[in-house]
Amino acid sequence: QVHLVESGGGLVQAGGSLRLSCAVSGLTFSSYIMGWFRQAPGKARDFVAANGWSSADTSYADSVKGRFTISRDIAKNTGYLQMNSLKPEDTAVYYCAGVRFGGTSWPRAEYEYEYWGQGTQVTVSS
Repeated sequence: QVHLVESGGGLVQAGGSLRLSCAVSGLTFSSYIMGWFRQAPGKARDFVAANGWSSADTSYADSVKGRFTISRDIAKNTGYLQMNSLKPEDTAVYYCAGVRFGGTSWPRAEYEYEYWGQGTQVTVSS
């Protein structure tokens, strides 16, 4: 059975940082693209970032480019989202997701992902 479990959310002031983690079990982590999405109250779930094999193999939403960094530790079966220079508009529930490698472009839509975590709340105060 596949499990993705996020942690690391919390309350932070604008300009601060948080690092989210996503512990993965039940699948071969190295065979999957890992994505991060977020959902603010009353809004759709939006793509944030995704990564593949290497640190250079990444894709970001324009709204977080230069502030967020996605990474993974294959040995620990864990993915990370380092969030710096946080803004109040980054407030949302953050989800990690996984999909097997095989597409021809970066998966950025919710429906493209096979597995999801339960989410972790990030609140940025002004």
